[in-house]
Amino acid sequence: MTLSKALLTIGSRRGVLGSALAGGLATSLFADVKPTLADATGAAVHAPTRYVAVGDRKLAYRSIGSGRPIVLCTRFRGTMDDWDPLFLDSLVGQGFQVITFDYSGLGLSTGEKTLNPFSWAKDAGDLIQALDLDSVVLLGWSLGGIAAQAALSIFPQKINHLVLIGTVPPGPAAKLGEPLFYETAGRENDFEDEVVLFFEPKSPASRAAAKASHDRIAARKSDRSPAVPYQWAAANLGDKPKANPFPAPPILEILKSTSIPILHIGGDHDLICPVENWYALNEQLPTVQLLTYPRAGHGPQHQHPVAAAAHIAVFVKGEGDRRG
Repeated sequence: MTLSKALLTIGSRRGVLGSALAGGLATSLFADVKPTLADATGAAVHAPTRYVAVGDRKLAYRSIGSGRPIVLCTRFRGTMDDWDPLFLDSLVGQGFQVITFDYSGLGLSTGEKTLNPFSWAKDAGDLIQALDLDSVVLLGWSLGGIAAQAALSIFPQKINHLVLIGTVPPGPAAKLGEPLFYETAGRENDFEDEVVLFFEPKSPASRAAAKASHDRIAARKSDRSPAVPYQWAAANLGDKPKANPFPAPPILEILKSTSIPILHIGGDHDLICPVENWYALNEQLPTVQLLTYPRAGHGPQHQHPVAAAAHIAVFVKGEGDRRG
């Protein structure tokens, strides 16, 4: 898969991944790889679940690989077992220590469950502190991406790079999400729902990628996190797109002034978090780089797990630690 075929990039004033791609770095990171189920039978599928005690709750987490730690905040209705194992293993292959976890009260973690992204951000910060990690790449997907942005107001000194996937920036939406997401996300889902929610149903290639990702996610047979109750999640979701899905002016001001490098990875047809909302802020966010996959939806890292991991590595290796 070549860089030109893999994505359509629209970037900041400095250009998307420009400095990192210089000198042939992209050539060493991208390969013509066809992901298969066999590729997902490695560390991620077999990683043991561990726990840390934080106050009156226990946070469940898994850690694979070694190197620079990257902590992943999962999506709405997500647990540790809703990440594509091939994406996780590919991050390991790029030199990361990959840490996934369940939010308080969800999956295998104890405590009071909530959909408040600031509470999720606190969970991430508490886990990072409990694991005695000095500095991390923080990655957030969907509602977890909102949590990752919220983390900039809670523990910015611990974040050396921020990676956002399929999420929205703070403030009024330049483009609303689609009602179909709300119709689909609030019910018990089957495979066809997954295609609608996370991929591009009109694209045969995206549909094929959805089936491959679905099978890889199902490969773990034991010690799985319980699914988030869909009735509870639906009751907290709402029934229509919101004009201001992330009303947090202080976080927007942080994005405008932070020195932390930020990468957003999106699909060009995201039902709930249209990438156009990032384009609208293009001149206002000096450290944000945007990467958009064509014919992809709300889960681009599952449609392109190997390439997405490589892009993240390019971004992190090309943008130095500029905390503070």
